[in-house]
Amino acid sequence: MTDLVDLRPREREVLALMAQGCSNAGIARQLYLTPAAVEKHVSSVFTKLGLSPSPDENRRVHAVLWYLSLTQPAFRRVSVVTQGNRPSGR
Repeated sequence: MTDLVDLRPREREVLALMAQGCSNAGIARQLYLTPAAVEKHVSSVFTKLGLSPSPDENRRVHAVLWYLSLTQPAFRRVSVVTQGNRPSGR
């Protein structure tokens, strides 16, 4: 995956709120979803980005870094994604 269009609209909304620092509970409140629905969307984002569970790295952080690299021009100039578990296509 290399583009936001590969995510469904709701997945993009969830990822945008993750990038704003919202917890799953906060996302659920803002989007009027159940916590289980948010967890499903977050899991789908992780899968589409090729982010596997890892004891050493935080998938949520990697997903947000990927999102910011595509949506924030200034962020594109700074690469803070490690060489480990990161979204495919980067």
